[in-house]
Amino acid sequence: MKYRNVWIVMVLSFFLFDFASLQAAEAGHNRVLVVDQKGSGTYRTVQSAIDAIPANNQQPATIYIKNGVYKEKILLPQNKPHVSFIGENQHKTILTYDDTNASTGSTTNSSSTMIRANDFYAENITFQNTAGRHAGQAVALYVSGDRAVFKQIRVLGYQDTLYATGTGRQYYENCYIEGTVDFIFGSATAVFKRAEIKSLGNGYITAASTTEAQRYGYVFMDSTLKKGTAAAQSVYLGRPWRPHSAVTFLHTKMDDHVKAEGWHNWDNRDNERTARYKEFGSTGAGSSPANRVKWSTILTQNEASQITVQAVLRGTDGWNPEKR
Repeated sequence: MKYRNVWIVMVLSFFLFDFASLQAAEAGHNRVLVVDQKGSGTYRTVQSAIDAIPANNQQPATIYIKNGVYKEKILLPQNKPHVSFIGENQHKTILTYDDTNASTGSTTNSSSTMIRANDFYAENITFQNTAGRHAGQAVALYVSGDRAVFKQIRVLGYQDTLYATGTGRQYYENCYIEGTVDFIFGSATAVFKRAEIKSLGNGYITAASTTEAQRYGYVFMDSTLKKGTAAAQSVYLGRPWRPHSAVTFLHTKMDDHVKAEGWHNWDNRDNERTARYKEFGSTGAGSSPANRVKWSTILTQNEASQITVQAVLRGTDGWNPEKR
């Protein structure tokens, strides 16, 4: 017990900002790894902390990351579940790289941070790709694991900023995401609650590749679509990367950069028969239900009320990320 208390004091000296999380980690026998590029932690890079976690671990592990710009390619592999990234400050704890589709040979490989493991959690971190506006596809954050939770994070880039993909479920709460073209894309079932989504230029907010078997794709709740540096009437809510693309906006405030027609068919009329694009309760200058494309759906209040975080994400295991 004496040595356990010494450990708590040592970690608190690094992370007074997150005392509650540390208490929870201790109570749950959570392994704690401290990252500080200046040398005051156990590790200087995030990847070295990940590498220290044993494969197929069943014990939760928390990686606390002190403020700094960590320019490194980060991979949390599929065989390392139950890992959390906790940053000191979401604006000052920055995980970044500058790869692109062209420099790596694929959009997936361009990812600055790649999360493939299940049961991942992140809070108070910026995920960034600094390749630039004209670099083409350049992913800041790739997520394919199941039961992934992100709170109070920022995801920064231009084209293909957030790759939310795979067959798993993802939850984003109080997050900020920015980009230009298809900057939230992929096949995951994901809820974005109270998110701020900023368009930095003309383009498309979403490019979901939802499969026909999935009931939901991307669901935005109580969120805001910010104009940023995009021109008025220059941004589509989404286009179908795959035919059964599914995106829903509920009670979302939309600035005037959102086009009146709302949705694009990716220059393929056949997609209009299969894409599942829905809205309810949109507000702001970009909300224009009467002018949306006829192949999208404006939900009734009763239909919209059935779409909750739990309904979208519970799956067969009853997962509820709001109770974490």
